[in-house]
Amino acid sequence: MQYLCSMRLEWIDDILAVLDGGSLARAAEKRFLTQSAFTRRVRLIEDSIGAALFDRRRKPVTLLPGVRALEPELRDLSARMHKLRQTMQTASDQASKSLGFVCQHALTTTVSPQVVLALSTDGNVLTRVRSGNQDECLMHLISREVDFAIMYALPGDDTPVPFNAFETVDLGTDLLIPVATPNGRNKANSAVLPTISYPSEVFLGQVFARMINPRLPKDTTVSIVAETALTLAVLQLVLTDIGVAWLPHSLIVEHLSQGRLVRIDDVLPSQLLIIRLVRLREAQSEHAERAWQRLAQHLQLPTVGN
Repeated sequence: MQYLCSMRLEWIDDILAVLDGGSLARAAEKRFLTQSAFTRRVRLIEDSIGAALFDRRRKPVTLLPGVRALEPELRDLSARMHKLRQTMQTASDQASKSLGFVCQHALTTTVSPQVVLALSTDGNVLTRVRSGNQDECLMHLISREVDFAIMYALPGDDTPVPFNAFETVDLGTDLLIPVATPNGRNKANSAVLPTISYPSEVFLGQVFARMINPRLPKDTTVSIVAETALTLAVLQLVLTDIGVAWLPHSLIVEHLSQGRLVRIDDVLPSQLLIIRLVRLREAQSEHAERAWQRLAQHLQLPTVGN
């Protein structure tokens, strides 16, 4: 039994071929080898494990009784090793055909399903989807954990430094708009504006500070009643009628059409956002390159204007 631990799969199959064929000649045919080549293989097996397996005193040469007694273990080991090899090959094929991308949190819900659908036309490709804030998206790219990222950008803004390390394609536009519940619409006209806000370190928080806040009506004071980096959490908070929030139009289309939320950009400022596809500017695998070209040319995202 000890030498079974050091057996290679093809050696086990050679021995089983002898068991099934009853002779070295028939085993050689089954293994698609000449008899002389198969005989050399048999010698190699015995030399490698340091044990005699065949009774050469008999004609035709056959396996020793002790080896024959191991037939159940040999067949079981062969089946399990074949299955393991197939599983490992499948895993390797899936890894070589897999694609990973990361979406900015606000885009994961609205854009990632369309991306996966677009990539599903490329045969049996496994697509892995991640979500993160803008800095996390870029770090996933730099560390090569993903093949590309989909993020928001402001019109005219380059991808963050070092911008020459990235290649970008603009896929469409979105609009960051102020919304409230129908009952809360009057809050937009208040001197003190109750606001559900984003942290200053995340992209939408920076957009608010840089592009929205300076354009608020004169003498309006922002009062932050809740703060979160997750747009889906912002959406749920504004639906509770505790304040006004700025949300991407693509995320709230259904809520607007069903009257659960109302736009108040007739009173408060909105901001155009670019939806941008980003990857490292370096050689890509063949399937990653095909995916990039397909998304750049054929991904149809709604274009929302001011």
